[in-house]
Amino acid sequence: MAWIFLFFAGLLEVVWAYTMKLSLGFTRPVPTVLTFAAMIASFALLSAAMKSLPLGTAYTIWTGIGAVGAFLLGILVLGEPVNAMRVAAAVLIVAGLVLMKFSS
Repeated sequence: MAWIFLFFAGLLEVVWAYTMKLSLGFTRPVPTVLTFAAMIASFALLSAAMKSLPLGTAYTIWTGIGAVGAFLLGILVLGEPVNAMRVAAAVLIVAGLVLMKFSS
């Protein structure tokens, strides 16, 4: 169950990063409220996952899902640039996540 909590915590990290971007520096009320709601839910799920997963593993996976998810969302939704260096960096993050998972 901890891995499921961690997965959804990571997805919610992507949500709050995206809604924070949409909030324009917390000047737009709806995206601002969504940002804080997603943050709270993400932290709650991360906390639940950490009850049985090691800190280093849980935190690394959570931030990795958030980083790669935000990277993909930026490209697919916000039209951010794609180049070989950015893709290579994302691939390295995913490789690190896989290694972290197998080490636990």
